[in-house]
Amino acid sequence: MEPYTIKSTALLKTIMREYFQGMEDKKQPIAWCTSVGPAELLRAFGFEVYFPENHGALLGATKTAGNYIPLAVKQGFSGHICSYTTSDIGAFLAGETPLQKHYGLMEIPRPDLIVYNTNQCREVQDWFGFYARHFQCPMVGIHPPRYLDEVTRDEVELVVQQFKRLVSVCQEVTGKAFDLDRFKEVVRLSKEATLLWQEVLKTAKASPPPLSFFDGTIHMGPIVVLRGTEQARRYYRKLLEELQNNVHQGRGILPRERVRLFWDGMPIWGRLRMLSDLFLQNGAAVVASTYCNSWIFDDFDEEKPFESTALAYTKIFINRSESAKLNMLKQWIDEFRIDGVIFHDSKTCFNNSNNRFGLP
Repeated sequence: MEPYTIKSTALLKTIMREYFQGMEDKKQPIAWCTSVGPAELLRAFGFEVYFPENHGALLGATKTAGNYIPLAVKQGFSGHICSYTTSDIGAFLAGETPLQKHYGLMEIPRPDLIVYNTNQCREVQDWFGFYARHFQCPMVGIHPPRYLDEVTRDEVELVVQQFKRLVSVCQEVTGKAFDLDRFKEVVRLSKEATLLWQEVLKTAKASPPPLSFFDGTIHMGPIVVLRGTEQARRYYRKLLEELQNNVHQGRGILPRERVRLFWDGMPIWGRLRMLSDLFLQNGAAVVASTYCNSWIFDDFDEEKPFESTALAYTKIFINRSESAKLNMLKQWIDEFRIDGVIFHDSKTCFNNSNNRFGLP
């Protein structure tokens, strides 16, 4: 029997290459955005959207981050803060990027606007601020309430008002008037893609699972960098069809799992293949994670584009109280029939290291 593979990976590589090369053409203004930031609003204005966190993950995956962190430390950044921040800034200071080898870009895209959301961490404010000063471009920060038990209407409205203030900056940078209908259309596309992504992850409830956490960290690329586009929706429709067919045929990442595991915390980007092989060799299927689930925004509603995106981006796992996180973990553990949880204690991302805050 031929080794199990996910054939849609070939299409994924093409989509990601086209995404990056499209920014090099500089046909549209470029906005930088945090990975769980208001990408839909930016795309409604015609921005090409670049995500520095994706670049940080690529530095980790290519095992080059350690080359660049010392350069950021020399500039005054602590070596104990977010390694996405220090490796990304260090690579910029060195004038190097893995985007050159993998996608043909000689340098990271130059921003016309920088937007961040502190729903994941406040470090992004300093990280993105470094670039705003260097490129002398406008920067807008979204600061939602943090660590919430429940997300109330007042808290959503606070974020809505910040999104609406961003509109005026986008109008000034692009010279375009705000088009509410276009915003609704982008939110609709984003909603459909994220619901497909949710169904993709749910295929791992099957035995044997057709998708592992390690596969998910690769196939999540479009839901991070292409939310609100037809490309993302089309990709996840194809991927879901393939995985559902594999489930129907009884094909998966291993013939029969001995144990089903949940991964909490950041991926270890430079060790994905090694860890995937290690678990599979021992009959262990890592079938779900907090990380991959963090890009499921099932509250998106194109009829309420401001309110629904504000709600979705505020209620993400990392922005919740410990009691709320525990309830979410319990639901995932039941849903995916989990036997054990791996808590990754990431040295430089305490926000994503839940074992430091009473979990487990």
